[in-house]
Amino acid sequence: MSYQYRFERILTLKEKEKDEVNEQYKGAISKFEKVAEKLYESLKKKEDLERYQADKIMNGLSVQDIRHHQHFISNLDKTIAYYQDLVIQARNRMNWYEEKLVDMNVEVKKYEKIKEKDLLLFQKTIKEAESKQLDEVSVVQYMNRGIR
Repeated sequence: MSYQYRFERILTLKEKEKDEVNEQYKGAISKFEKVAEKLYESLKKKEDLERYQADKIMNGLSVQDIRHHQHFISNLDKTIAYYQDLVIQARNRMNWYEEKLVDMNVEVKKYEKIKEKDLLLFQKTIKEAESKQLDEVSVVQYMNRGIR
């Protein structure tokens, strides 16, 4: 008699779902990292431009150049705000997938625990059946010795 877990299909399905969510989570992390990198680059560009403008103002800079730099900084501020929104969305998506992955891990663990307990019960039942069968064989042998 071989062991057959009654929820094997469900366990396999849950593991597959967990793997899919794990892949989606990794994708969300990757997207978050890309967007965060772009935000960092924009912030760095703004900081460099402001530093450059401050140095130029000390040495003398035309009003036209100051306006040009301020316009460029204003555009960078809009870009930074855009990337900040994307980072927030990407972080929320990443956190959502993380929570979903944790839930899926818990669910898979539950089915694995049930399988473990079921296997132990199956092994116990087999041992009891073997023990009972050995007892019966012993009784039959004893009875056969008594008859001779």
